[in-house]
Amino acid sequence: MKETRICVIGLGYVGLPLARLFSTKYPTVGFDMSQSRVDALMSGHDATLEVADDLLQDAIKNHGFKCTCKLEDIKDCNFYVVAVPTPVDNDNNPDLTPLVGASTTVGKVIGKGDVVVYESTVYPGVTEDECIPVVEKVSGLKMNVDFYGGYSPERINPGDKLHTVEHIKKVTSGSTPEIGKYINEVYSSVITAGTHLAPTIKVAEAAKVIENSQRDINIAFVNELSKIFNKMGIDTLDVLEAAGTKWNFLPFRPGLVGGHCIGVDPYYLAQCAKRYGYNPEIILAGRRMNDGMGEYVATETIKLMLKKGIQVLNSDILILGFTFKENCPDVRNTKVIDIYKALKEYNLNITVYDPWANPAIVKHEYGIEVVNELPKQKFDACIAAVAHKKFEGLDILSLLKEHHVVYDVKCTLDRKMVDGRL
Repeated sequence: MKETRICVIGLGYVGLPLARLFSTKYPTVGFDMSQSRVDALMSGHDATLEVADDLLQDAIKNHGFKCTCKLEDIKDCNFYVVAVPTPVDNDNNPDLTPLVGASTTVGKVIGKGDVVVYESTVYPGVTEDECIPVVEKVSGLKMNVDFYGGYSPERINPGDKLHTVEHIKKVTSGSTPEIGKYINEVYSSVITAGTHLAPTIKVAEAAKVIENSQRDINIAFVNELSKIFNKMGIDTLDVLEAAGTKWNFLPFRPGLVGGHCIGVDPYYLAQCAKRYGYNPEIILAGRRMNDGMGEYVATETIKLMLKKGIQVLNSDILILGFTFKENCPDVRNTKVIDIYKALKEYNLNITVYDPWANPAIVKHEYGIEVVNELPKQKFDACIAAVAHKKFEGLDILSLLKEHHVVYDVKCTLDRKMVDGRL
């Protein structure tokens, strides 16, 4: 087979780390629709902080890694990897628009004998029934005759500097057994954790979509336990720590479930099930539970304020953290916005402090203000929503008025200072 020349389409949290890794072994080009994103990367800085500047600069200087917006720069590639987002719309239906756009791009440049591998999270059938037909229509070529397809689900964990892309086992698949082996060889050459070759593309798609659905359901279960134990006056964390002494107890914690995977993937699986005439119950019940946790946190905070005799109307509330998880700037599908919106219904003055979040991105995506520096004022209540390491050592009590409420979403604060927590 001819020399493998890789193009990764979509240079976000998933695509950039993978492209950088591939560049250490193969000629690699990164393609993105955003010129500003490309310019920033070629200057040697990744705003998502997933790839350290020294690694990115090394890839550009010593491995010939290049990022581009131009189609002519990727026509010489023969192994295309699609790593674009797969969000849901306002009704929680899968939005395949980015995938269709990326497939159109591939169709304009793919040639005979080339391979296109999808990494975006989808429900079983999307690669072969939705994406490949677009490539075929635009290119005029046929899969398994002129070109080949594959699916290798992304397993990126934003902000995790331990489980980086090369240290996470990768599932691979191909449109024919022979191509599956080839795709697996390409990935296994850079993934030190190893690979697993699935028998079909649909199996690989299904494996990905249930990974996060399983986690979503487990978190929904402990979120429900938290609500129950709160009514009983029992500390949920104490219960989980006691139950966790059993060897096969699963150590899930209650919390907000956002981000681009766990909070989205179950909807893809549910939509797929409905297409086959099955109405999923547990999957959607878990989603309803987790989607309601932001409002629950806000309501519990208001109740605690009322119990302490704190005036709610026009009170000053501090929310610590806005990103969907700790120690990363990713605000996609953050559920902290649900806390904010629920509190706003009470006509409160809300300050959101997050040293990781980009205020311009938050303003554009959610229409609210986020500050990177703490304002010099006293607050009536504080909701610790995200457990950033940068919050460790923060003297929260010094930020609060004499009569106040502290609600700890992540159960990381000293319980002596906390009035309520999940």
